Amino acid sequence: MASVRLEKFASLMKRELSVLFQQHAHEWVEGLMVTITQVRVAPDLSLAKVYISVFPSEKKESALKGLKTNHSSVKRALGLKVGKQMRKVPELQYYIDDSLDYFETIDNLLKK
Repeated sequence: MASVRLEKFASLMKRELSVLFQQHAHEWVEGLMVTITQVRVAPDLSLAKVYISVFPSEKKESALKGLKTNHSSVKRALGLKVGKQMRKVPELQYYIDDSLDYFETIDNLLKK
């Protein structure tokens, strides 16, 4: 079970990353629409796993590649936003959240 502190930290990161992606997604992922679906933070606050959803879903890998190449600029922008609230910005690892694709597949199977 996650502590209240970890949940608040993850919520803050999700909110600020969402705002940053709205403002800078055209630079980082070449115009794809990226949504932050979940952020999970390690207990020592050194690592944050960021789960993203990409539209169009066919370009998931290019979005992930773009985020990994622009990792330092994303982390720097996040640090400028939340520098007063966090001592250290955690390392960011990006993962594709495919739960929406899974739900769509199940929905299509149930319609048949």
